Amino acid sequence: MTVLSSENCSSQYQVHQTHQPLNVSSLLFLITFGKTLLNILTLGMRRKNTYQNFMGYFCISLAFIDLFLLVNISIISYFRDFVLLGIRFTKYHICLLTQIISFTYGFLHYPVFLIACIDYYLNLSKTTKLPYKCQKLFYFFIVILIWISVLAYVLGDPAISQSLNAQNAYPYQCPFYISVQSYWLSFSMVIILSVVLITTWSEVVTLVQAVRVTSYMNEAILYFPFSSQSSCTMSCKKLLLPKLLICFLSTWLPFVLLQIIILVLKVQIPAYMEMNIPWLYFVNSFLIATVYWFNCHKLNLREITLPVDPFVSWKYCFIPLRIHNLERIEKPISIIIC
Repeated sequence: MTVLSSENCSSQYQVHQTHQPLNVSSLLFLITFGKTLLNILTLGMRRKNTYQNFMGYFCISLAFIDLFLLVNISIISYFRDFVLLGIRFTKYHICLLTQIISFTYGFLHYPVFLIACIDYYLNLSKTTKLPYKCQKLFYFFIVILIWISVLAYVLGDPAISQSLNAQNAYPYQCPFYISVQSYWLSFSMVIILSVVLITTWSEVVTLVQAVRVTSYMNEAILYFPFSSQSSCTMSCKKLLLPKLLICFLSTWLPFVLLQIIILVLKVQIPAYMEMNIPWLYFVNSFLIATVYWFNCHKLNLREITLPVDPFVSWKYCFIPLRIHNLERIEKPISIIIC
């Protein structure tokens, strides 16, 4: 399989030829089928009581695009050579469609990250408040606009068009593309997590030794020890940071280690595989923790529908749990902010 490395959206792409007697269509089908199952599994595992947000809508749209790619690969692989609406489809179009989607996925990381960050900041700071139906329509149109804009950019870029046309010279190979956006995004998050872990190491060790896992309202939570004096003497951000880090790593530590391995070994993953729903929810949790930390003085969790994260219960980072029998408590605990 051929590897094309993309440095930026307008750069030229380097082709490294390898000779592998693999059936490209079958390989792409298996990869896309596995990714589709992963999407369904991840969406099925998420919490159902999360409020509507941009990242949730985008993850659903990504699942539909992956399903669209899988259906098209299956149809073309089955019929092999057919005409539809005056257009002749062959196995070449399997590779072409995958390349276009791969480029589109590769250029989506930064826009999705930025829009999700703005969305959470506005929601948590209560800067704007739209009716529920209007909010759903707003997210829907934003997601559609992003997909159309990035796809138009990909199809209109001369360098990308040239690389797609170059595929005619390699009829038995299918180039795939490496997104530099995902690399730098992953690199930045790993560096930030490492710096936070180093700077709060003593607090993290103390909390880990004292924390315990318990059950509250049919949900497993982390019981953080609370001292009324510490909240008065320590700044909110300094007190909250190790708790956020522990909550994040308790859920995403295997994924963080995977990112470190990928970065250290410089593993090249095709963009159509790298943009996936677990990766987006990993980024989503990182963004939520970041926005929480920057806005800890402004938050009033009584007015926010929690949890906002489908996989991490951030609200327990803010609750001064001093109750011994949490399992017997049926009413929600009052939330106190630093």
